[in-house]
Parts: sequence; C-alpha cells; structure tokens
Amino acid sequence: MTTPTSTEIPFLELHEVSTLIRTRQLSSREVTEAMLERIDSLEPRLQAFATVMAESALAEADRADSLLDRGNWLGDLHGVPVAVKDLANTHDAPTGAGTTIHADFRPDFDATVVARLRTAGAVILGKLRLTEGAFAGHHPDLPTPVNPWDADAWSGVSSSGSGVATAAGLCFAALGSDTGGSIRLPSSVNGVTGLKPTWGRVSRHGIFALAPSLDHIGPMTRSSRDAAIVLRAIAGHDPADPTSSLEPVPDYPQTLRVDGAPVVGFDRKLAEEHFDAATNEMLEDTIETVTDLGWRVLEVETPGFEAAAKEWTALCGVETAGVHSETYPDRADEYGPDLSGLIAIGRGLSAVDYHRLLESRRDFTGRMRILMADIDLLLLPGIGVGSPTIAQMANLGSDEKLFAAVTVPTAPIDNCGMPSITLPAGFTERGTPLAAQFVGGDLTEPLVLAAGHAFQQVTDFHTRHPAG
Repeated sequence: MTTPTSTEIPFLELHEVSTLIRTRQLSSREVTEAMLERIDSLEPRLQAFATVMAESALAEADRADSLLDRGNWLGDLHGVPVAVKDLANTHDAPTGAGTTIHADFRPDFDATVVARLRTAGAVILGKLRLTEGAFAGHHPDLPTPVNPWDADAWSGVSSSGSGVATAAGLCFAALGSDTGGSIRLPSSVNGVTGLKPTWGRVSRHGIFALAPSLDHIGPMTRSSRDAAIVLRAIAGHDPADPTSSLEPVPDYPQTLRVDGAPVVGFDRKLAEEHFDAATNEMLEDTIETVTDLGWRVLEVETPGFEAAAKEWTALCGVETAGVHSETYPDRADEYGPDLSGLIAIGRGLSAVDYHRLLESRRDFTGRMRILMADIDLLLLPGIGVGSPTIAQMANLGSDEKLFAAVTVPTAPIDNCGMPSITLPAGFTERGTPLAAQFVGGDLTEPLVLAAGHAFQQVTDFHTRHPAG
C-alpha cells in the first residue's frame, strides 16, 4: 500500500498500520505523533481519554523503532498505538475506574492484559473514560464521552470512551469490558467492531471489577481482523487469575475463514417484540447478506431472554455490592446515583433471593448451550433501538420497553458467558450507526471472528468514519 498522509493515518485499520511500520514505510514514532496530535485536537470536544500518556507513548514508540532497527519484530501489534479502558491497572498512570473515590489510585503493576499488549510491542496512548465503576452512568462530577457521529447521540455505557476513541481515529484499537453489554453497546452506537470473548478466555487480573462472574475483557477495533490480532495477544491462561481458561489460544488471525455453510439462528418473535423498526430492517438486511454468502438461516426460539435481562440487574448488584464493600456505605455521598442505586439493590437482596437468581442463571445457561448445539451462530442486534439519543436514554430506568430493547440483546449473553462479535451493519436516517451481533458457543472465537470477517468482506459499513 502507498504511504498515507498524516491525515489519513488515524483511520487505517490496525493490520494496515502494522504493515507500514514493519516495512519501515512509517516509523512507530511518526504514527504515534500523528495520533497524539489528533487527540490533542479532538479530545477537548470528545472527552474520550481520562489520561493521555504522551511521554511514555513516545518512549515506547522509540523502543519499537529501535527493535526494528535491530531486526526484531514482535508481531502485528509492534509499534501500533492503542488505548485501554481506565479500569485496567497501569503502573505508569492512574486507574480511576470512572470514580472520584479512586481517581488518584496508582497501581504498582500492570493488569495482565496491559502487560500482554506491551509484550506484543503495542504503544499505550492512554486510559479511556468509562461510566462510574463500569456500570450504567457516568459520575456526575466527571465528563461524558461524546459520540463522534452526532453529539446528540448516546455514546454507550461503560466502554464509551473506548468506542468514541476507536471510532474517531484516536487509537487503532482499544480494550473494553463487558458485564451487561459494555463492549457491544458502545461498539454499536459508535460504529466499531467489538468482541466479547468467552468468560475466562481473557484474564481479569488487575481489572477493577463491576461483577466478577459477569465481567469480560475484550477488544474494540475497526474490523474483525483487527479484533483477532488483539485477542491473540491478550487471551490465554493467567496464573494470577485462576478463573482464566486453560484451553490453548488459537492463532486467531490465521483462522479467519468460514468452513462450509454455518447455520445462523434468528428469533423473529424476539425481534418483533423488543426491537425497533430501524433495527429490524437492519437485521433483515444482515440475513440477506449472510444468505448470499451461502449460510443457512434457521428460525429459532431463544430461551427466556427478557427474563434473563431483567434478572441481570439484581445478579450484578449483589456482586457489585461486594466489590465496593470497603467504601460503601461509608463513603456513599461520593457515589453517583446509578452506581449507588445498583449497590443498594444488591445489598437489599436476601440469600434466598440470590439463590433463586443463581438457579435461574444456571437454567438459562444450560438452555443456551442446548440451543447453540443446534446452530453455529445466533443473530442479534448489538442494541435493539437504533442509535438512541442522549435524551431518549435519560428514560432508560423508567421506560420498560426501552430497557428491554437495550438489555435483551446483550445482558443474557453475559449471564451465560458466551462469545459474540458486534459489527457495523447499517445506518439510521440520521446517518448514525446500526450494528448486528453474532453469538457463538463457548470458546468458538475462531468461528465468531471468521464470521465477522466474512461479513466485512462483502459490506463496507466498518470502513465508514465520522466526519472531523
């Protein structure tokens, strides 16, 4: 490929800029400087970063270039500028987790995912803003990231900074976390590709938890191919996280091929009951696209998604109350209303109530495994309401229909821990993004990523970017 100009660099895909750095058409320092200049220009408006780590990023870029000078190439992330959600520990920058209580916390070690990115040669540009404690709302004393497609459009929940930064060309990939949809929802509304791996596929060591048994760490990128590159770097067992999977890590970028004709399940009744017209039109277009690819679409009945989505809040609340037991209720006045409300729900449940929720979750997970035994992928939207506005989302807690549209496609997949990929799949009449989601069975990331790649080979939604 020809060497891009400084204005073209920010919207390259990760694998493209990787090739340019490896072949010495661009240095890591040149790319990093271009990204830092763009951050400096757009960050006052977009508010995606909690901390910009310019000095250390340039030092890492210089080290990457020096290694290449000596003939040492560390892989596809070598010298590529990325950013991480500000709930992942970094030894050289604060980790505030979207709170004011922990705003000045300086860990003395990197989260495993951060350490693995650095080992792979990535340049860490900074820490990305998130909602308070990775729940639903931003702390009232902290900025909210702005959707680069439309300032009036919602930028998503917890990983909103990651979605905004990736979409706006402020990094080539970001790490996000997903407990109830927080990789998939910001990916959907910001028009980027988000991968939620199988629970345990990626270590959670050094991650500020929202609800440990629901938390997933994964990449937010411009394409499925890029997500495969990042996942290969961060996945794998970690002795510091005994819940991490012992299964070997496939070479995900080398398995981006769909063999045969996968069976895609689609619950039309679920879609008609819970998702809006723009979303359903996008889903029908997606079905047409995958049918043209030779895949078989099978109508299925999903196992109690609405009930699972409703139960998610209480399940999350109990675990969140445990996470915050050292600071809540003693410092309750320093919490915002959304996170304190969730903790109150968790603290108010009895052991019997929680037991019933766990039994229901196990039942739902079992029924999902039965469903996935009959299909290869389940098609859902990334969010069931097309690119909602900030004004609409202000009613999320009181509007049952809106709550279902947002949570039904996302929270149940965290309950069962299965992997899924969210893909740009259309646009609203306002020109804001719509997204489809492919869910796979446990540890089927190779298929999920390959499906996303196949879809993106015949569509161009992921190649479009917001103006400015």
